[in-house]
Amino acid sequence: MTIIHTDRWLEEDYHQPLNISKKLLKYFEDVTERELYDYLIMHGMYRPVHNGKETVNKLIELDCWNIVLKEWRRLRKVWNGPDIPIFIFPSDDQNPQIRRDFKGKSGVAFKDKLFLFLPIDIDINELRALFTHEYNHICVLSNNRKQDDHYTLIESVIIEGLAESAVKYQLGDKYTANWTSYYSDRELATYLERYILPNKDLKKNERNHMKILYGKGFYPKMVGYCVGYYLIQNLLSEESLKYPDLMNQNLLDIRMLLKV
Repeated sequence: MTIIHTDRWLEEDYHQPLNISKKLLKYFEDVTERELYDYLIMHGMYRPVHNGKETVNKLIELDCWNIVLKEWRRLRKVWNGPDIPIFIFPSDDQNPQIRRDFKGKSGVAFKDKLFLFLPIDIDINELRALFTHEYNHICVLSNNRKQDDHYTLIESVIIEGLAESAVKYQLGDKYTANWTSYYSDRELATYLERYILPNKDLKKNERNHMKILYGKGFYPKMVGYCVGYYLIQNLLSEESLKYPDLMNQNLLDIRMLLKV
């Protein structure tokens, strides 16, 4: 199935996103088009703006759909990953967190589908970096068959660390997310002890799980992501492992290596 032709959907219905959401319903269960669109907005999907078709035309001109298709074929072979539907839409350029933490791009991965949200000025390697991060989630989830709500905070932290470490391994430091350099190692060691480990068993459907992961409220911004990257990078360094070695292990084995 792979790349869905959302470029055609956007050409027809950019200004009616609920029509687009309606087309997505067959990929989900027990959700309305409004609920689904609101959820995707939370993760960075566009809200219609007057000149938004310019973004759509630019993304088509950049050949984003074919770039992602080629990258999926390459990474699927490297990681023995699954064939899943991939949806590409413009990102919400009014969202300050996406601009600040994610270089204007965003995405969300489910166990059986993947969404990418792109700005008008997306660099090809930034697009590859985003896809690498999100498709890594798909591969890790497929190797750890748990219900979504059963993942704990420490597992989510590790999953994010694995995904951004995949970006570093595939594309280099230049294309890792801004948040990878927010804190020093000393700060991250403190945050691990103060925020992550005392809450490590929080399930994904419990209130503070996502709050800590993203660093909302009084938590340091992006703290779960940052600690995850710190843990995986340290593990790769201290154990003299190469990234592909970790990709072949399940989360329980990685937790044992990390002693968390």
